[in-house]
Amino acid sequence: MYTFSSKLKTFSFVLMLVGALGIGYGFLTAPKTIQDVETILAAESHGHATHETAPSSHATEESVGHQPETAANHSEGKHAEISKHDEHADHAEHVLHQLQNKPWAALYVACIFFMLISLGALAFYAIQQVAQAGWSPILFRVMQGVTSYLLPGSIIFFIILLLSGFHFNHLFIWMDEEVRATDELIKGKSGYLNFPFWIARAGIFLVVWNLYQYYSRKNCLAQDEANDNTFYKKNFKMSAAFLVFFIVSESIMSWDWIMSVDPHWFSTLFGWYVFASFFVSGITAIQMVTIYLKSKGYLENVNSSHIHDLSKFMFGISVFWTYLWFSQFMLIWYSNIPEEVTYFVTRINDFGITFWGAFVMNFIFPILLLINTDFKRIFWIIVMAGIIILIGHYVDFFNMIMPSTVGDQWFVGVSEISSIMFFLGLFIYVVFNALTKVPLVPKRNPFIEESKHFHY
Repeated sequence: MYTFSSKLKTFSFVLMLVGALGIGYGFLTAPKTIQDVETILAAESHGHATHETAPSSHATEESVGHQPETAANHSEGKHAEISKHDEHADHAEHVLHQLQNKPWAALYVACIFFMLISLGALAFYAIQQVAQAGWSPILFRVMQGVTSYLLPGSIIFFIILLLSGFHFNHLFIWMDEEVRATDELIKGKSGYLNFPFWIARAGIFLVVWNLYQYYSRKNCLAQDEANDNTFYKKNFKMSAAFLVFFIVSESIMSWDWIMSVDPHWFSTLFGWYVFASFFVSGITAIQMVTIYLKSKGYLENVNSSHIHDLSKFMFGISVFWTYLWFSQFMLIWYSNIPEEVTYFVTRINDFGITFWGAFVMNFIFPILLLINTDFKRIFWIIVMAGIIILIGHYVDFFNMIMPSTVGDQWFVGVSEISSIMFFLGLFIYVVFNALTKVPLVPKRNPFIEESKHFHY
């Protein structure tokens, strides 16, 4: 039986505590009024203004001096001044919504990322069941440990979705009644993008995913005490049904929870793209937990061949993600249709560092670190690659959500770092606490002996 290290447990609690405090600080310091925003904008533009004000004022005085004052000119000047004032007020209100969104968006990105890591691990586990893989049963308890985070992650995530629907934030602009009334494109999608239908879909997806996680684990544990393979066969059938539901619900989920933050944009590859991102993250999490347990003297039957196979999946799905990234980007960029290409123009212009950084971390580094067969068995190289992959795919989710919710007002600050810390701490605690509940090696899986002696 695995014993949860007191140091690791304390570390997880510290992460959660510091993260929660930082999240609270982010909400408290977010601007509350337009006056707060105007103060921020004035401070940001102060440096530019000191260099530009004097010459422009001088030019204005000269032009006024040479232009006779008439009633028409005076009237035009007043209208221009009013128009400029209204434009400034609209801009300030828009920036207010963006800055108020910032702590919400940071919380949302971290929450959905860690929840989908556990979902990716669950999909990988289901695939192993359906494929009747002989190499992987020795790792089933690790997979079940990683998937155990799905329940608390889903609860927190569903609460955030409810708060969005009750207008505690502006993450989803299509929920704004004024926008729905004036935006023809969003109005045309109202049959699908409406809060009751949207939240109902979310509830169904989360419930079914968690039910599969619960019953598949329950059957796997029951198989240890059984005299035949009845529970194994139940899991096989249940996993096959789950994968059918998963591939459909995953695509809809990606439209509902990620693409709809920018409801004017669409991509037919988006569901697969999101899947590749969290699928490789889930496999990487399984690998990292396995290596940690192995380094502590557990999982004595796990050998370098098991580690090598997981590394192959990390490498292969990273290449698959890159294929989808390039396919989506190249086709949209080359066609240059305004309503589509704007998505990438915004990210390249305002999020260039994170946009290209995600490509480097999610493709270049995995290629360099894991393409060599020998490297796929060396723990420190795998851990380095795993950390880069997980950070890279967090940045990928950051790129998908932040531009549409905070625009060019983004920066990595207390809210972003604290949100990662909180959910990382919660993830560590839930996963390793779940591993203490049951033996780390299944007893009566039909392929367990093959898995124990897996070598090539």
